[in-house]
Amino acid sequence: MPEKRGVTSALSEYVEFLPLELLPTFWAESERDLLKGTSLAPALEAKLKSLYREYDMFRTATEKISWCATCWWDEVDGPLSFDDWLQVDAMYRSRALEFPGIGDCMAPCIDMANHESGDLTKAIYEVDSDGNALFLLRDGQVVEEGSQISITYGDKKGACELLFSYGFLEHGMENAKEMFLDLSIPDDDPLKRAKNAVSNTPPGVKLVQSLDKVEWESDYIWLICVNEEDGLDFAVQETTAGERELKAFWKDQEIASMDGFEDLLKKDEHWPIFQLRACSIVRERVEASLELMIEAHSEQEGLAETEGNDIRERPRQLVARLRELEGELLEAARQTCEATVSRTLLFL
Repeated sequence: MPEKRGVTSALSEYVEFLPLELLPTFWAESERDLLKGTSLAPALEAKLKSLYREYDMFRTATEKISWCATCWWDEVDGPLSFDDWLQVDAMYRSRALEFPGIGDCMAPCIDMANHESGDLTKAIYEVDSDGNALFLLRDGQVVEEGSQISITYGDKKGACELLFSYGFLEHGMENAKEMFLDLSIPDDDPLKRAKNAVSNTPPGVKLVQSLDKVEWESDYIWLICVNEEDGLDFAVQETTAGERELKAFWKDQEIASMDGFEDLLKKDEHWPIFQLRACSIVRERVEASLELMIEAHSEQEGLAETEGNDIRERPRQLVARLRELEGELLEAARQTCEATVSRTLLFL
């Protein structure tokens, strides 16, 4: 009988009981190609690259440990494959719950409850004074015998995040809720390296959709919109530890963090111009995404007619719905940006 390693507990049985996750990280390459034009495509590509790096680092760190070499990396008795690493990631990513005062964790039974949002959510999870997880029925909710007890995975989570983290799109979802589009500072910007060096915010713009409007949020975009002639400057300063650090300034006032840069710009007499530049950048980025989505849809319609493709029906349906939801969001965002640009031009 092979020698067992590690500690066996009730949690060991819990992990063995967990079903295999079928997140997009497990999709075939041909199925991932369907995502072209959606916000999930770059997110999934980045995730897979990250997982490959983690797997390689984990193997390098453990393959020379005797029992790890035997149990995990032996070519005959115990190889851990990249698919195993995908499963570990997927189990945690799709089942982690954020408990108040504790943070992200996996709670047996609670993390097996399915998702329903809004008034359909049956139960909530909390923490008592001793740090124990509680599973409580929501006020006003009734659970009939044999019916399902649901929790919410996050009512504000958008279509991309639901599919990325949980492998599904909510039934009856009316809109994509939000969408992240990457942005980059132009190569001909003389301050590009300095701007990226001081940036502590995601390089992109988030489109946020409600039932009646679409808004955009971005701290990074203001680094694209202004330059030295506007009042942006950089200087190298020495810290108390004797290290040299690059600092950004707006008209001699230090920019402590990018999340406060917009507020500084709003106080400037040229704010309408900066706002116009930002809206124009967002509009161009949105239009580029719409064009890519239309192009990808045309290509995939031709692929669907090709015999012998290995694309499964569920990924095909999920991508089609995601593209529909995000396409509607992009079109609404385009119209919003056009209206904002036109309105701003009237005051210049």
